[in-house]
Amino acid sequence: MDKEQSSIELIKMAADISLRYYKKPIVCTYSGGKDSDVLLELFLRSGVIFEVHNSHTTADAPQTVYHIREKFQQLDEKGIKCTIGKPKLSMWQLIPQKKIPPTRLARYCCSYLKETACKNRLISTGVRWDESNARRERGVMEIVTIKKKDKIVLQRNDIYEGYNENRQLSLLGTDGTGEIMLMSDNSEKRLLFEQCLSKEKSVCNPIVNWKTQELWDYIESERIMVNPLYERGFTRIGCIGCPMAGRNRYFEFSVFPKYKQMYLNAFKIMLHRLWESGAKTVWRNEHDVFKWWMEEKILDGQISIEDFE
Repeated sequence: MDKEQSSIELIKMAADISLRYYKKPIVCTYSGGKDSDVLLELFLRSGVIFEVHNSHTTADAPQTVYHIREKFQQLDEKGIKCTIGKPKLSMWQLIPQKKIPPTRLARYCCSYLKETACKNRLISTGVRWDESNARRERGVMEIVTIKKKDKIVLQRNDIYEGYNENRQLSLLGTDGTGEIMLMSDNSEKRLLFEQCLSKEKSVCNPIVNWKTQELWDYIESERIMVNPLYERGFTRIGCIGCPMAGRNRYFEFSVFPKYKQMYLNAFKIMLHRLWESGAKTVWRNEHDVFKWWMEEKILDGQISIEDFE
């Protein structure tokens, strides 16, 4: 069975589970990137009943916002329910409130802007192992809690056999370790099926084992419309300035300089709140914060996130 068909079969199984256990259609999460577009195409070809959800981060590029709107208009014409979740606080309000820029370790932005949606639902994401350095498979369902309790892992054969024979899922055991994981993480720990008890949601990752080149080959062969930013040299689609993008942020800010200014404005407000609370920092102004945040490591007394905490 090729990857397209195996992913479609997984979507069908997940959709069945969603209707049986949640009494609601499965939700296809959509961010506007290539992974989301392939995932959405697979959902359309599967023939299952589903809904689509986008979490508006307030830091997405204008082209991404327009691409999402265009896709949702097409889906709406097909009678598919689409929703866009809008947070109470924008990225620029969240930074001064947290009093620290979002970093690889302090990823409160993802938790607040993306992870709070779709409670009590079974959702599907486009995360893939190929997006990380490690690509080792560990199972198909994982129960994760933010309190670092025991993590329960179900192996692929066990869950398929249990579901096909009994039409239900059963837990097989625990590996005795705790884990904190964001739904947007792309690592070897991502599974085909996961359950997040803290947010009362289950997660299905139908394309988790697709390679990047396989994704682009599928997009080309099936003529899938993707975000126009890829034609402008972007290799990833997400929040402009996301720390997970590393040095690519310089390219993003060269294309969207206004976003750099919005971060600077947020850092300036953040610093004033820190100083008003009596905190002392090596940052003299918002530009120092920006250089530290971009990991330039040129400030006197450069501090790490651990030092700050």
